[in-house]
Formats: sequence, structure tokens, C-alpha cells
Amino acid sequence: MTETVTASGRRLDWQLAQVREIAVETFRVKSLLLHVPGWQGHLPGQHVDIRLTAEDGYQAQRSYSISSPPEEELLTLTVEKVDNGEVSPYLVGDLRARDQFELRGPIGRYFVWTVATGGPLWLIAGGSGIAPLMAMLRHRARQKARIPALLLYSSRSLEDVIYREELDAMASHDPDLRVVNILTRKQPTGWAGPRRRIDKGLLADACFPPSQSPKIFVCGPASLVEAVSSLLVELEHDPLAIKTERFGPSGAVS
Repeated sequence: MTETVTASGRRLDWQLAQVREIAVETFRVKSLLLHVPGWQGHLPGQHVDIRLTAEDGYQAQRSYSISSPPEEELLTLTVEKVDNGEVSPYLVGDLRARDQFELRGPIGRYFVWTVATGGPLWLIAGGSGIAPLMAMLRHRARQKARIPALLLYSSRSLEDVIYREELDAMASHDPDLRVVNILTRKQPTGWAGPRRRIDKGLLADACFPPSQSPKIFVCGPASLVEAVSSLLVELEHDPLAIKTERFGPSGAVS
């Protein structure tokens, strides 16, 4: 069995997490609010491994970003159902309150932002790639930080926007936060926002200029992450300031 250790060399052991609540985000996405006894805390942007074991002993394992801020008692994972997946259909479709499963974490130190990191903070997400970025925004809100922040969030339709009501409320009460929803396939009548994939023009119009040295985090499908990262470099942003995290076909963090 592969052993996972943190950057500090501490071994991560498997723990039992109990589902306390399940929140429906969209027709394909749910958030699992978990109680993990002895949880040592996490940083916004980190993820966990989940392991499911069938009755015959077969095991399946996937990684999921943490969407809750470190200030909250319960650990939240936001999971999108992936057709023909081994883990997400169970987590989204079959899991119930009080059920338990194994997880280990937190994992990752590269894709992390806290208020101590400073800003401006520029977040770019596609689909369920919003999950670790939401942990950052929730952390920022809990800390009442006035750090300028911008979220560009690409979704197929308005119905696919995860955390839509919470993001709208955040932006309406925080003059230092701007949320731009981008709908690529279907737009409601009267939609005035962007209705195309994230391109160079959109990034140039919406972004913090390179002179402000923004902290940039990009998360989503590999194709989106690679395209956006390349465009940001073309716009003369420092490549070292661009942190990326990709989701593979299985929905797992890579």
C-alpha cells in the first residue's frame, strides 16, 4: 500500500469520517459535511483522499478538494457525479447522513492561499474546480479581510453554477470582491454576462494587471487550466504567481 506523507514528513493515516449533513448544490453536485474525529485542521486549497471498500474487498480511491474554510468545525467536500465513475456516483447518489467512509489528509501545500499570503487574489474556476477556491473565499470572509479578490467562474449554464446563492451574497455584501459568472452553453433570457469560453480578451478585460502582482489560482478541467495558464503568461503575468490544479476524467484532483 502506498504511504502518503505531508511536506513535513508526517504520515497520513486513514480516518473514519461521518456524514453529518448533505447539501444539494446542483442536479449533479452535492456537498458532504463531515465530522472527522481528531482532525488536525487544513489550509484553504488542500485536498483529501477518499477510500471506499466494497463487501468483496475491492477498494476505490479518489481525491477531493476541501471546500470549507479552516474556521469551520465540519469538513466539507463538494462532489460532482461523474458518469461511470467508481466513487462519485456513490457519494452523490447513495450516501446518507450518519454514513461513514475513510479519508486521509489534508494533502498539498502548493495550491494554498490564506489571508497572510495577501493579494490581490485572482481565482479562475471551471465547473467543480470552484471547490478549493471556495475554501479560500470562505476563509477570506471569515477573517473579514479586505483583500481585493476576483472570481471568474465558467459553467455550462446558470443551473450548473455551484454555490450560486452564496457567491451572490458574498459579492453583494463585499465591495472588495467581484464575481463574474461565465455561461458557455446556455444563458437565461436577458443574460448580460460573458457567454463564451474564457479567452485572452476576457482575461485582459477582467483581470488585475501584472503590475499589481496578483496571486492567481486556476482550477478545473485540464483543458481549461492549460489554456488559461498559457493566456495569463501571454498577458505578462509572472508564471511563478500562477498556481494550478487540474481535474482528470474521473473527477479526481491531479
